[in-house]
Amino acid sequence: MITIKVFEDYNEMSAYAAEIVKEVINSIKKPVIGLATGSSPIGLYKNLIEMNKSNQVDFSQVTSVNLDEYIGLSGDHPQSYRYFMNQNLFDHININKANTFIPNGIADDLGQECKDYDQKLQDLGYADIQILGIGSNGHIGFNEPDTKLNANTHVTGLTTATIEANARFFNSSDEVPQQAISLGLGGIMKSKKIVLIANGTNKAKACKSFVDEYIDPQIPASFLKLHPNVVVCLDKEAASLL
Repeated sequence: MITIKVFEDYNEMSAYAAEIVKEVINSIKKPVIGLATGSSPIGLYKNLIEMNKSNQVDFSQVTSVNLDEYIGLSGDHPQSYRYFMNQNLFDHININKANTFIPNGIADDLGQECKDYDQKLQDLGYADIQILGIGSNGHIGFNEPDTKLNANTHVTGLTTATIEANARFFNSSDEVPQQAISLGLGGIMKSKKIVLIANGTNKAKACKSFVDEYIDPQIPASFLKLHPNVVVCLDKEAASLL
């Protein structure tokens, strides 16, 4: 079941999403939270940082599991997702970084890394809440549009659209890695609750999939309609085609 919430602006949307995350963390003894990178969740993370500083939410017992990581980038690379998470959340809250998990994009055996990551998720019991963004092409994590989609954590090639969209974080599109490790749809769908956030007119076409009746592997996010508890938080621009 998908509940769609439309907000006046990005800040209002981010604050609402942060309240949902706070409630989940505060209601569970040892919560597992699934995290996403990209520009969309930055406002959410800023709100969580302020909530932590004001003692509204405690991260000391939290375990986090990220969706994905670029292949070929070490955790200290400024464009790696480990670096992103440290800069935008982990360095500013009372979380034990030993309990923050992100795929290793420079693992010697990437296939084994994928299997180990799935096992870690299973051992943790999957996410109590999963934060998602959405690509302009409808991807979630790095589950890109295709004729068939992978249920498990996997190595995936990035589409031209994704590479071009992410080029803004690099000096040029030539520097964007061509592959990533991504949690599969199976791992995402096993989350107990999902919060997807999207802002901007460039996300409007992808967000329209949530009101269409079809589930289409060319729009991976459309599979979220099979999940029992999804909240989609949009600003007015992202919701403009609904």
